Amino acid sequence: MRGDPLSVLDGLEEARKAVDAELERLLAGDESRLFDAMRYAVLGGGKRFRPVLLLAAGGAFGTPREALLPYACAIELIHNYSLVHDDLPSMDNDDFRRGKPSCHKAFGEGLAVLAGDGLLSLAFEVIAGAPPPLGHGKRKEQAFREIAAAAGVRGMIKGQWMDISLLRQEADGDVYTDLIQRKTGALIAASVKAGALLAGAPPRGLDAAGAYGESVGLAFQLRDDLADSGTTGSSSGLDAVTIFGRVGARARLDEYLKKAVAALDGGNIDSAELRCLAGMLAPEPGD
Repeated sequence: MRGDPLSVLDGLEEARKAVDAELERLLAGDESRLFDAMRYAVLGGGKRFRPVLLLAAGGAFGTPREALLPYACAIELIHNYSLVHDDLPSMDNDDFRRGKPSCHKAFGEGLAVLAGDGLLSLAFEVIAGAPPPLGHGKRKEQAFREIAAAAGVRGMIKGQWMDISLLRQEADGDVYTDLIQRKTGALIAASVKAGALLAGAPPRGLDAAGAYGESVGLAFQLRDDLADSGTTGSSSGLDAVTIFGRVGARARLDEYLKKAVAALDGGNIDSAELRCLAGMLAPEPGD
């Protein structure tokens, strides 16, 4: 079901608003300074790309949004914890995030560390307490494992370690791709795979969702690097333009987006939402 483009965009916006409303609920009820910092980090900004991907992937296999929403919000809590920690002076040392002072600039480094820890802990508390989708406990376990692995020492955390430890002269195209696949791509890919797992996708569809998510995850970082015109918040100073040149980075972005669409076609996943989300990563004419 390809769908009317405007109705698809409206549906994605409704999904984003549902995520925002649930995040507000999850972070409400505690007026401590710690929760102030957690709310500051999560609410009032962000594209919600990852949770919307999870909702779209699960919806592509017929699972209603309400059954998927806790897992989608957990993904976003994990993502925002990583941003709080990435911005710290000991990591990427960024003073601003989403047009406002980063969490450690607004609340101090110690509280920012604890706010990030709190968001990560809350994410897994949310997943642990969420009802199994449509009563299928095995699906919940599989999705839980997928998300934990993406956020962990072989995924996002290892990618951040690579970022702060790599010397610029040590990086080539393969090293850079491995870094962004872990630091950025892993959680994006897990968002898609978890949505498909929660929905009980058949093996062919699950493989296709995984391939789509991996390509979109790499494309996401390349798109960011191109939009930043070669500047980067990365502590290693690496970005796609530095490694591949602007023309090369754009060509790789185009390649990943084509692979994402091809994965949907190959898995017979007829999702206008997933196609649209990939299309949003297409480079601007000037990039």
